[in-house]
Amino acid sequence: MAVDELDARILELFATEPRVGVLEASRRLGVARGTVQARLDRLNRDGVVRGWGPDLNTEAIGYPVTAFATLQIEQGTGHTSVAAALAGIPEVLEVYTITGAEDLWCRIVARSNADLQRVIDQVVVVRGIQRASTVIALAEQIPHRTLPLLRAATSDS
Repeated sequence: MAVDELDARILELFATEPRVGVLEASRRLGVARGTVQARLDRLNRDGVVRGWGPDLNTEAIGYPVTAFATLQIEQGTGHTSVAAALAGIPEVLEVYTITGAEDLWCRIVARSNADLQRVIDQVVVVRGIQRASTVIALAEQIPHRTLPLLRAATSDS
């Protein structure tokens, strides 16, 4: 499903000002309220918009340590069962199946380096995980973002 320029303008407005409201958005964008609502409903239904909740700063809620772990899983063990077990660990924020020597990539947060050890210990005892390698992030250089990609996807060039 492709997004057009109006979709991009609507999404950018709600991404930068999530509490703007549909009526105010329609006024600022110069389109009917019904148009904005219909577009939002379609973008949500089609899976373009994944959620409307607050974007939490993990450091501000007590988890200043971020780490990335790559995991090798036992041959014959499904990615799905391992991912389901990892989903039970609150500090595991994301898990992706990847290519290369390892099988899964995880983003993990912790309260401290010592707490990170506790979280890693929980990860490595998950049935099916054979080996883990972890690196600690020192500083966030570019936070998670999608607006530049949205702009590129709808540009005329």
